[in-house]
Amino acid sequence: MSPTPPSLTEVETHGVDRIPDADRTATPLDLFRLAFGGANTFSTCVLGAFPILFGLSFWQGLAATLLGVVAGALILCPMAVFGPVNGTNNAVSSSAHLGVHGRVVGSFLSLLTAVAFFSISVWSSGDALVGGAHRLFGLSRGNLSYVVAYALFAGLVLAVCVYGFRFMLFVNKVAVISASLLFVLGAVAFAGDFDPSYAGVFTDSADAATRSLFWPSFIGAALIVLSNPVSFGAFLGDWSRYIPASTPRRKVIGAAFLSQIATLLPFLFGLTTASIIAGKAPEYVDPAAPDFVGGLLAVSPGWYFLPVCLIALIGGMSTGTTALYGTGLDFSSVFPRLSRVQATVLVGALAIGFIFIGRFALDLVQSISTFATMIITCTTPWMVVMMLGFWTRRGWYDPDALQVFNRRQRGGRYWFAHGWNWRGMTAWWVSALLGVLFTNIPGQFVGPFGDLANGVDISLPLSMAVAAVLFLALLRLFPEPRAVYGPEGARLARTVDTPVPPITGPGDGSPLSDPSATLRA
Repeated sequence: MSPTPPSLTEVETHGVDRIPDADRTATPLDLFRLAFGGANTFSTCVLGAFPILFGLSFWQGLAATLLGVVAGALILCPMAVFGPVNGTNNAVSSSAHLGVHGRVVGSFLSLLTAVAFFSISVWSSGDALVGGAHRLFGLSRGNLSYVVAYALFAGLVLAVCVYGFRFMLFVNKVAVISASLLFVLGAVAFAGDFDPSYAGVFTDSADAATRSLFWPSFIGAALIVLSNPVSFGAFLGDWSRYIPASTPRRKVIGAAFLSQIATLLPFLFGLTTASIIAGKAPEYVDPAAPDFVGGLLAVSPGWYFLPVCLIALIGGMSTGTTALYGTGLDFSSVFPRLSRVQATVLVGALAIGFIFIGRFALDLVQSISTFATMIITCTTPWMVVMMLGFWTRRGWYDPDALQVFNRRQRGGRYWFAHGWNWRGMTAWWVSALLGVLFTNIPGQFVGPFGDLANGVDISLPLSMAVAAVLFLALLRLFPEPRAVYGPEGARLARTVDTPVPPITGPGDGSPLSDPSATLRA
């Protein structure tokens, strides 16, 4: 008989400790709902508008969007397996490859990613709500209106995250269906205005200097689209850890992949409406001061204002909860004295402060694409190290040793050199640094070597390749202890017989997990 899920309104007590088998009642479909619901939002529409903002035609933008979504989904989906295997989030699982202390890299990256995408959701949804209310009821668009909208919206998101996984799952179940129907309704609203022949700026009549920017703009647009699926890499374990370990991995990976393919719905909504805005109200897609939300409201028929507001509310709740929940969860693992609820409230308050400063003081909205791209450039090599580590370990992990950091202990299979596995750490920071140096986002950020490929941004494929080659080379040249591999031994790596330091510290005396208690591929 399958275990009974807890009540919807029961506050989740689990932090990043291993989820007991009795509490693992989620399914791959639940993972699909959370990952898709978290991206089936207004903020994804904003990212979908960037190909048009970069000057691409509709068809060129469609090609860049398809490339970004499919490539991002392929990069992301293997990260879903760590949750069911280890029963904890991906940052904790990274202890096996970066070391007990090195796992803070994943925590830091997930914190930055969550704050960035939580901010996008609150900004875009709040702007849409205020703009829609202005058109419908004449509400003033002054700063006070935006302050109230942001505060109320962020407060709702924080409340859902405090209740935890089950409440968040309920919100996303509603959001997946309702937001999808509203996007489809948008096809009716804009059918008469849509012209797929929108040409962009890279036409035959464009001058040579403009035409030379086509490939940098195309790749840059694809990378911004790709940033959306890859941004979930650090968070998939937050949700998949509730899936039973016995679930076939192909189903878990397939759910993660399909969840991102499904995001073509909001991406194409953003791309299509941005091309309409560019034709009917081009001042809203000026690269110097883009305002997609304002442009959308300007070209929408009157009867679609209310659906726009509902998309903003429902979709923003999905993105905000999936981002902030993971941040609070992981923050509680870095500072174990804080419970999950306490960490969620603290990080939520900090994120809300960042939102207000960015919106009213620093005007960070225009820089969000650069911020997102830079985060992904640093996160993707970390994901490569994780996935190759999973492959070389044959999916074998010691769940007890993964929790050493959280218990403020020392030793165990993943202690390596004073808590750091310099092999994984070196592969990550070298490849991430190279990625930043080779980044080229037209008109926003160009690294010192960003022009070496004729202006084309090669940062992501370069950093991924360097991370893979360097990590595997280090595993061959400097073998890891035999104890970190399972009964079947290593794959593509050499090992050395080194004694495992005992786990000591608070609660010591807990033996290392024996092979029968660990989970194998």
